[in-house]
Amino acid sequence: MADTLDLLRRVPTFEGLPDDQINWFLSQSEELHLKPGDFYTRQGDPADRMSVVLEGQLEARGELGGESIVIPMKAGDITGKLPFSRMKLFPLSGRAITESFILRFPAALFPELVQKMPELTQRLVGLMSDRIRETTRFEQQRDRLASLGKLSAGLAHELNNPASAAKRATSQLRAILKRVRDASLELGRRDLTPTQKAEIEKLEASLVQTDGPPLDALAASDLEDQLDSLLRSHGQNDLWQLAADLAKKNFKPESLEQIFAALDADTARAALVRISSSVEIADLLNQIESSTARISDLVGAIKEYTFMDQAPLQNVDIVKTLETTLTILNHKLKHGVTVQRDYQKVPLLVNSFGSELNQVWTNLIDNAIDAMSGKGELRVRAYRDDNCAVVEIADNGPGISPEIEPRIFEPFFTTKGVGEGTGLGLDTVQRIVKKHRGNIQVQSEPGDTRFQVWLPLAESAG
Repeated sequence: MADTLDLLRRVPTFEGLPDDQINWFLSQSEELHLKPGDFYTRQGDPADRMSVVLEGQLEARGELGGESIVIPMKAGDITGKLPFSRMKLFPLSGRAITESFILRFPAALFPELVQKMPELTQRLVGLMSDRIRETTRFEQQRDRLASLGKLSAGLAHELNNPASAAKRATSQLRAILKRVRDASLELGRRDLTPTQKAEIEKLEASLVQTDGPPLDALAASDLEDQLDSLLRSHGQNDLWQLAADLAKKNFKPESLEQIFAALDADTARAALVRISSSVEIADLLNQIESSTARISDLVGAIKEYTFMDQAPLQNVDIVKTLETTLTILNHKLKHGVTVQRDYQKVPLLVNSFGSELNQVWTNLIDNAIDAMSGKGELRVRAYRDDNCAVVEIADNGPGISPEIEPRIFEPFFTTKGVGEGTGLGLDTVQRIVKKHRGNIQVQSEPGDTRFQVWLPLAESAG
């Protein structure tokens, strides 16, 4: 007992406590000597005891939220259930790494412990607070990584589409440029008059520069058939693709007749191949320009979303942050969600950590999309009310049940499965809003759920 008493006094949480209190604690505790590999608790066991490590090294191991967790412990550490803890089952399994010696105190005696050892109780409550903060920090870090992973996956998909389109267009350009070169060489060998050359160049320029509305599918198909028949009537039986390309540009049969009237068959063929190829090149360049512009816009949106290269605290345009978030979440919106915007045309500037507000909008919009199962109407509204900017995110989903609504802002409360949603949690949303001296409210009924975020306007916006 003397050795055990001496070891217990070395535990920081027990330092300086009266002898009678420590002796009472020892009299109610069970001594447990462990060999390497021995388990002192298993995941899922009832949380019915507190353990004090007196000697040796141990570890707690298991899975939390789909992730493997390993927590090392040494002499002086306290583990297991603590007074006032709501733990029902042990979340991890604990085993000895080296020969170890622990004391196990039954949770059933916690009420008596509180009465007999008030100072120890106070220290244990502080220890539990530290444990909660560490668990919360871990959960938040995991949630942020989960959120980042989901957003990154969506952005990768959004970036891949225009990048793939640009890559396809450049690959097609190589083959078409060869056709243009061959057709130009063929025309160069012909003894064309200045009038003929001018007519070819004029027709080519008019088609390349044409950028009107495309024909509907039926009209384009009819025109293609007419052009193909006309080409065949002039002995050009293998230019069906050329007929399709010219039909896309609403090329009239009369213009085709003029070319065959002005040029011999072989020269007309070379001219048409070059004209058609030039039209294709112009279209492909437009595709490349559009794709690279889309990539540039997305990169810009990412920089805006993260407030990269900007001061962390600044006056932020609320409407701009909403639009940036909608751009970032476009991969979830474009498959069945209609976005209705209603922005009041007044400055809505909030002194803010901008990237944190984007986390709020991301969570609320993502939740709304999920509530509608990816199909429905998302309503995004921003307006001024007195000295506040008000942002409303609404959806026409089934609504939040009355049983759940009072709990939605509780830490770690979720109705989603593991790996679903952004993982940020409405408790995080609420903390960010409060950090900005604002508040968040929710109103929900079937077909109309609205989250309203109130944020004080910056002085410059007054």
